[in-house]
Amino acid sequence: MYRASFRDREGRTIVVMRPTKQNTSSHERQIRFLVYTLENAILHLPEAQEKMVWLIDFTGWTMAHASPIKTARETANILQNHYPERLAIGFLFNPPKVFEAFFKVIKVFLDPKTIEKVNFVYQKDEESMKVLYKYIDPEVLPIEFGGNNNVIYNHEEYSELMIKDDIKTANFWADDAKTDHANPATNGTMVPEVKPQPSVLAAKASWGISACYADRKLTS
Repeated sequence: MYRASFRDREGRTIVVMRPTKQNTSSHERQIRFLVYTLENAILHLPEAQEKMVWLIDFTGWTMAHASPIKTARETANILQNHYPERLAIGFLFNPPKVFEAFFKVIKVFLDPKTIEKVNFVYQKDEESMKVLYKYIDPEVLPIEFGGNNNVIYNHEEYSELMIKDDIKTANFWADDAKTDHANPATNGTMVPEVKPQPSVLAAKASWGISACYADRKLTS
C-alpha cells in the first residue's frame, strides 16, 4: 500500500493497494500501516478537496492472498467510523472471478454508500476502463494499470519520501502545540502549557511506518 506519485483529474490523492504483494502477517502492524497511509494521503489532499481515490490491483490475486476476516472487519470499521466520507471513488483493478465470492463476504461489513463508490475495472474491458479514465488521465496512469505513464514504484525512493513527510507532520504538530501554548484557553477549557518537542513528535508521526520497517519489510 502506498500513496501514488500521480493524482486523479481533480488533483485528489490516490492510494494504491496491491494485495498480491503482501509480505507481512501481523494484524496489528497492517492496521497501523493502513492508518498511517490514510493520514499521509489526507495530508497531501489539495486545500479544496477532502476525499481520496483508491486503486486496488487484484492482478494475479487468489484466495491465498485473502486477508483474514478479522483484518477485513477491522479495516472496514476504521474506514467507516474514523474516516467517514473520505472515499471519493474506489477501483478494483482486474479482480478475478474468485474474488467476487470473497467480496460478498466482506460486503456485509461495508456501508451501502461505500459499496456504491466501488467499481470493478478490467484492463481488457474497454467500457470499464472508460470509467477509470474518467477519473484518472491515462497520460498519468501507469502502464500496468492501462495508462501511458511508464513510472514504476521504487520502494527505496518511497521510503525516503515518507521519512520527509514524517518530518513535515512533526513540524505541523509542533506548530499546533505552539498555538495552544499561545492561547491557553480554548473553548473555555484551560490548556496546560506544553513545550514542543520535535524529536518526540517525529517519532509519533512515524509510528505506523516504523512498525512495518522493523524487519525492513513493507507492504508494496
